[in-house]
Amino acid sequence: MLNISSNKIKDKIPFSGAKSLMMTLPEKESQKRIKLLAWLIAIVFISLFLPWTQSIRSKGYVTAVKPEQRAQTIHSIIAGRIEKWYVSEGAFVSRGDTILRISEIKDEYFDSMLLPRTQMQVDAKSLSVEAYKEKVGALQAQLQALRENNVLKIQQAENKLKMAELKVQSDSIKFQQAKVNFDIGQKQLDRAEQLYAEGLRSLTDLESRRLKFQDVQAKLLSVENDYLISQNEMITARIDLNTIDNEFRDKIAKTRSEIYTAMSSQYDAEASTTKLENQYSNYEARTGFRYILAPQDGYLAKAIQVGIGETIKEGEQILNIIPSETDLAVEMYVQPVDLPLIKTGNKVRFIFDGWPAIVFSGWPKISNGTFGGVVIAIDQYAGTNNQYRVLVAQDPEEEPWPEMLRMGSGADGIALLNDVPVWYELWRQLNGFPADYYTRDEKEAAANKK
Repeated sequence: MLNISSNKIKDKIPFSGAKSLMMTLPEKESQKRIKLLAWLIAIVFISLFLPWTQSIRSKGYVTAVKPEQRAQTIHSIIAGRIEKWYVSEGAFVSRGDTILRISEIKDEYFDSMLLPRTQMQVDAKSLSVEAYKEKVGALQAQLQALRENNVLKIQQAENKLKMAELKVQSDSIKFQQAKVNFDIGQKQLDRAEQLYAEGLRSLTDLESRRLKFQDVQAKLLSVENDYLISQNEMITARIDLNTIDNEFRDKIAKTRSEIYTAMSSQYDAEASTTKLENQYSNYEARTGFRYILAPQDGYLAKAIQVGIGETIKEGEQILNIIPSETDLAVEMYVQPVDLPLIKTGNKVRFIFDGWPAIVFSGWPKISNGTFGGVVIAIDQYAGTNNQYRVLVAQDPEEEPWPEMLRMGSGADGIALLNDVPVWYELWRQLNGFPADYYTRDEKEAAANKK
């Protein structure tokens, strides 16, 4: 057995009938080693041509797809003093539920009758507006009456002027007639004096003619005086007509001035009323702000302001709330050198904290315990850590993410890139080259072009 003796038992006793003994003999060991090595080389060689999925590893944490579904802080709109808490940390609240009540700390809002008294001021100003409206209406009616009265006065003055013109015309005719009579009387008197001088007429006839001439002369003066009086009356009628128009303009201007003054006061009262109504609305809204309400359905987290009687400022944080219904996503960060490799729609595999996984980054299909995602957004600028934020949502074609997964949990992301042979990936890693920048479609298009 140990081959110590030179006398071989196998040469004297045939072992061909002992099959189990024949299997223990170290026959052709070198050939077996060669075959085993050949198989190993063949397997390694074939493995070099197996597909390998390039990837980028990055750390991140679980968040929500929509901003309104992420954890938020509830603030106080007004400054106040905490009076009462209605809920406790960890409680579920629906939208509009009261969380706590605060009281006013500013002296201008201490009045318990602030809203009714402000409403009384609004009502008083509204009545003032109505009074000014009535005054404006009365002045406008007065203006219309002045216009109608002015029309009648103008008609009356025009008629009076027309009568004066007609009288001037009549007196003018009478004056011309008196002048003709005066000329005739003058000639008759001259003839009578001549006949008297010749002795053809008596002195009595001459004196009678002189008396008649004096009557004609007196009538001429009277008619001329009437003519001048009628002319003066016509001028007065014209002045009266113009005076009516001027007085009308003066009254109209005064009435319009009063209307504009009343309208200005009305607009001031309306502005004051609007300001008071706005103030009343602000007071009413501020009264509602004394109750801090839940902005959406969710669970209350850490309370920042806790004590009864503790004062808070405007816009100060009070507590955190976590929305109850969220579409989970992962917020991961990549280096600037890897950013060109990430595109919207790329597949990503995740290893969540608390969920065990067996990962083969090059063969994601045979990995166990990983969950799929799809890139939905990429930031256009680098953050404070000089990395770019990438938002990844659940892949609808993959298994859903764990139901107990919560926002803030850690996630190890594996961004899947191109499929390349194993030898190519080894060659790239040994040379320190970056991952493939081109997609498979771009490669095939470039190959067809060549």
